[in-house]
Amino acid sequence: MIIEVLKSKLHRARVTQAELNYVGSITIDEDLMDAANIIANEKVQIVNNNNGARFETYVIKGERGSGTICLNGATARLAAVGDIVIIMSYAHMEMDEARKYEPILVFPDNDNKLLK
Repeated sequence: MIIEVLKSKLHRARVTQAELNYVGSITIDEDLMDAANIIANEKVQIVNNNNGARFETYVIKGERGSGTICLNGATARLAAVGDIVIIMSYAHMEMDEARKYEPILVFPDNDNKLLK
């Protein structure tokens, strides 16, 4: 049996931009992507802690070290600059592998920088 499990999570990132007139997606600082093992074009689920919205989109690489978390296109209507979001990616695994798998959890600071 294959099940879907949490692969990685950026916990409590702050939205830095919302660009309605864009094709779509979420732009994430490449440092944060690397830390969370998220790649460009990967599907992610986003939860907005401020308004409860939950939505899915795909990832675009943002400038490394910029702290960028930018909602693009229609997703820009689901969060405001300054909102706190949780960004999660998932993987499909066999049950035995899933039982052993430990998701990657990243906790950026208030400026979306990696804590050292």
